[in-house]
Amino acid sequence: MHQARTLPTYLVQRFQGWKATTYQENKAWYRRLAASGQHPRAMVISCCDSRVHVTSIFGADEGEFFIHRNVANLVPPHNPDGEYHGTSAAVEYAVTSLGVAHIVVLGHSNCGGVKGCHDMCSGSAPELLEKSSFVGRWMDILRPGYERVQGMPADQILPALEHEAVLVSLENLMTFPFVKAAVEDDRLTLHGLWTDTGEGALEQFDPVRGGFANV
Repeated sequence: MHQARTLPTYLVQRFQGWKATTYQENKAWYRRLAASGQHPRAMVISCCDSRVHVTSIFGADEGEFFIHRNVANLVPPHNPDGEYHGTSAAVEYAVTSLGVAHIVVLGHSNCGGVKGCHDMCSGSAPELLEKSSFVGRWMDILRPGYERVQGMPADQILPALEHEAVLVSLENLMTFPFVKAAVEDDRLTLHGLWTDTGEGALEQFDPVRGGFANV
């Protein structure tokens, strides 16, 4: 039996407000988007965290970004095993069907998923080691990053691991044959970003320097 219920009143009111103002003022634009299909220039892979608002950060309009969100903005390695792979499916569709020119991996400060990975790998979250833990098995993707930040001062480990979540994802993207081919043919570029949600700062990975720098 379906367990769905009606929307909370505050969401209904917000929708009605949007329909009466923003939609009505831009009705031709919305109808054009619906009729012509989507043609985004970039795919953004960001965290599920409610504090990360991709379209606001970049002032993006509807139809501009193909956005995929998951826990800790991670991309798993290419693994065509016939199982369910939501993130890999989104990447495949963005590159092979939509032909996006850019893939942006956006990490952020105070990421709960990254902290979960740290706690799991350091032995303080044994529940995440259980095979039944969806979060734990997903955060296994970040284990290589955890290995790279061990030995850093304690107050620097979590921010460094948040940056590693971006780098691990960029590395894993290049394991997808269609991504690698598009990058090598100059049809696609990859970008790594990290944002401080409290300070409004944005950092970009510079492959020449091998580190992140303020945008």
